[in-house]
Amino acid sequence: MSDTENTDVTPEGSEPVVEREPKAKHKKFEIKKWTAVAFWSWDIAVDNCAICRNHIMEPCIECQPMAMTDTDNECVAAWGVCNHAFHLHCINKWIKTRDACPLDNQPWQLARCGR
Repeated sequence: MSDTENTDVTPEGSEPVVEREPKAKHKKFEIKKWTAVAFWSWDIAVDNCAICRNHIMEPCIECQPMAMTDTDNECVAAWGVCNHAFHLHCINKWIKTRDACPLDNQPWQLARCGR
């Protein structure tokens, strides 16, 4: 396949104007599959449990060994009125010895619990 040229003469007749037909663009690559990955988090000041140091959306250190086999029990987060979040298992152990938030030392009051 060859390129075709159309030659026009300018009104002065000095220089011909060459127009080339555009070639079909060859794609350098084609996207066949795209997998999007996203990460989300709660709107909280600290996203790690200050007691066990695990991420608040991951199981606590008590639930990690059973996470693969025991799918019925879920490790949930507990928020205090101070807006600090901990794993429910971790904060329950903590308040047995001291009834205060581990981060701000205010009296612990549970605001909500769950994912």
